Amino acid sequence: MPELSPHVHTVPVSGIRRLFEVALTLDDVTFLAVGEPDMPIAPHIAAAATAAWDADLTDYTPNGGIPALRRAFADRFGVETGVALDPERVWATVGATQALHQALGFVLDPGDEVLVPDPGYTTFSMSPRMLSAVPVPYPLRLAAGFLPEVDVLEGLITARTRAIIVNSPSNPLGTVIDEAGARALLDFADRHDLWIISDEVYSQLTFDRPHTSLTALDTVATGGRRVIGAFSLSKTYAMTGIRVGFLVAPEAWAPHLRSAQEAMVSCLNAPAQHAGVAALTGDQQHVAAAREHYRENLDAATALLDERGIRYLRPHGALYLWIDMAHATGGDVAAWTERFLRAERVAVAPGSAFGVSGEGWIRVCVAAARADLLHGLSRLPAPAPGV
Repeated sequence: MPELSPHVHTVPVSGIRRLFEVALTLDDVTFLAVGEPDMPIAPHIAAAATAAWDADLTDYTPNGGIPALRRAFADRFGVETGVALDPERVWATVGATQALHQALGFVLDPGDEVLVPDPGYTTFSMSPRMLSAVPVPYPLRLAAGFLPEVDVLEGLITARTRAIIVNSPSNPLGTVIDEAGARALLDFADRHDLWIISDEVYSQLTFDRPHTSLTALDTVATGGRRVIGAFSLSKTYAMTGIRVGFLVAPEAWAPHLRSAQEAMVSCLNAPAQHAGVAALTGDQQHVAAAREHYRENLDAATALLDERGIRYLRPHGALYLWIDMAHATGGDVAAWTERFLRAERVAVAPGSAFGVSGEGWIRVCVAAARADLLHGLSRLPAPAPGV
């Protein structure tokens, strides 16, 4: 049979999904490995999707999404950031995953390099490989609070560097880049004439500090000509399987995006778009309630870890705890998480799935039933006294 294209063999396997699939073959597993909100979808969002189906709103829509959805996202962005956003810059995508892939496809040629956070979400390295481009990890160090360091980034620039992916709040770390840090990244990108692809999926899920939107800062500074924003309704509104995301792109990209959307997905499914309008324009109290639930889970989880002497990174956003298990993993956290799963029936994500800097760490999703969360954490082996 004909050969696969060589670039397919360079795409790394998702260590999170592999562990998840093993967990599905076992009984009585406590699932803490996947970022799935445990809060139900708000009734008015479900009702909007149902109404769309009942009204047979199931035809093709404009490639970039129905006008009401694009306008609703722009309006919500303005409320949250204080920055006006032209709806013509907003493109509805099949989740933020497609938004990220679409953005990378627009800025990378084969052999080009993109700087990606390490630890960072798995698709940041998978998508460039699917485009025959090269992800270049930039280490996020414990000594620097797991935040980007411009002097480290400077040392990674080559003649092939075209873009940098920035993720705040971070998956898997829960770190949040402040305004000074965001402006430093904008200055860095300006010096080297790089695109910034800003993953802001968790922008509405911060706990004790505000989210600084690189997309908003660039809109004010340049009109939106350097930062490409990727957003999603999945985590904020507990809509992970409905797949409503957004790409915020420079206005000049519009005719090209229209063609690209046609070639890739045509359009997002229509009932999901109507659900998205309801999510963005409806009562936001359920978002506040979910955020408070996650905060309370986080407080309970960290109290238990403190009691057991297990080190972790205190997150300021997203849905995760980044926990140091180097005392137990023997230098191979991926193998250890599988043994732990089979022995204790608790699924956690190996830190190495997010890059080499994650070795020895695990990611635990705090958006779970509190009893499940605390049970799972109670099964983690604690370090020996004095370690």
